[in-house]
Amino acid sequence: MKSGYLSDYFEGVAAKRLRSVEVDTRCSNQHEYNATKAMEKFLGRPGKKVQIPARFIYLNDDDAGPLVEDAYLTYGDRRAGTVDNRTGKPRSEYRLYFPTTNVSLNSSEGDLLVIAKKRDGNLIVIVAENGSSIGRQIEWLFGFSKLNHPGFSARSELETEQDRIAFSARVVLENIGIVVESRTDSCLDEMLEKFPAGFPSTREFSAYARSTLADIHPIDNPDSVLMTWMEREEILFRTLERYLIADKLSKGFSPKGNGIVDTDGFLQFSLSVQNRRKSRVGLALENHLEIIFKENGIRYSRGVVTENRCKPDFLFPSIVEYRDPDFAHFNLTMLGVKSTCKDRWRQILSEASRIPAKHLLTLQPSISENQTKEMATENVQLVVPALLHSTYSSEQQKWLKDLNTFILMVREKQSGSALLNK
Repeated sequence: MKSGYLSDYFEGVAAKRLRSVEVDTRCSNQHEYNATKAMEKFLGRPGKKVQIPARFIYLNDDDAGPLVEDAYLTYGDRRAGTVDNRTGKPRSEYRLYFPTTNVSLNSSEGDLLVIAKKRDGNLIVIVAENGSSIGRQIEWLFGFSKLNHPGFSARSELETEQDRIAFSARVVLENIGIVVESRTDSCLDEMLEKFPAGFPSTREFSAYARSTLADIHPIDNPDSVLMTWMEREEILFRTLERYLIADKLSKGFSPKGNGIVDTDGFLQFSLSVQNRRKSRVGLALENHLEIIFKENGIRYSRGVVTENRCKPDFLFPSIVEYRDPDFAHFNLTMLGVKSTCKDRWRQILSEASRIPAKHLLTLQPSISENQTKEMATENVQLVVPALLHSTYSSEQQKWLKDLNTFILMVREKQSGSALLNK
């Protein structure tokens, strides 16, 4: 089995669009899905009904987090013990029976349904709202493009290039509760020596991550370089984090050594771990972009204050020109940076009011067409690294910009002819 692929975590996966009889109790109370022959490869062919522990997850773009409930799926052959009257051969018809959960109660016709078998034998049952970005991302993650027929599409083995777990795939996996083990112990001793007090500032850690990849040059292919740097920093971060957490846990949370656990201390520590993970990714993305802009000779200001105390992530050519009323607005550019969007992309609409057309860079794959149309309506141009363009529809790809194209556009504005400012 290859390492670093979905096969590390899953034996197989199946997906379909929910039909009315599977979600509407007015149409049916059967609470069942028809399994397919392809699903039997990873679910098996038990002789009698079996109950399989399952985590049910409901996802949409509006809620802060997923709706999660643990229950069981019952799997078995509905036709067990019967034969075909014409051929005399045994008949089989495997079904999956699901209980009523908060997830099933929130499900609607057309929603995406994914059933994945994990390596421990348990199942994950995911329902994602129809038309949502997170639904598109789940489809992309598991390699399903068009689910037009009523039955399940299924995949097993999961070791193609599509199934390789890179930075963006890791983010989607963590949305469904799969913690990806990514580390490089070969750098651990060096990091412990370099950062004896624990995690340094995000700028310092980003610089260290880049230093471990000396042969990469951001002028050659900025899109690829950005993704490579982000992937490298993520692996190094998780390596150091894993060590520091283990060290803290080994020392325990009984500061007086009397066996009384400092519950508040433990909760604060856990919260600090989660907060550091969330804040670090966005800052790391900005850090690496800043170096790419520098190496490409692009003038910029980062995180400076504009109107109403707003702080756009990047202004081009700089805050000096932005504050100069005689400097033409069409020679100004603003770039917002968000590792993932959801509804947070709207935050940039109020930033840098002198610049009506906003640019937004994200590492989020498969944003829904509804959301990208809304962005375009609000005069927001999405910038996505070229490696992720294939996760978008063909129509969306015509509209997307990659990082290299964005750099060329800004460079042209900053060239002598573009900055005549007349």
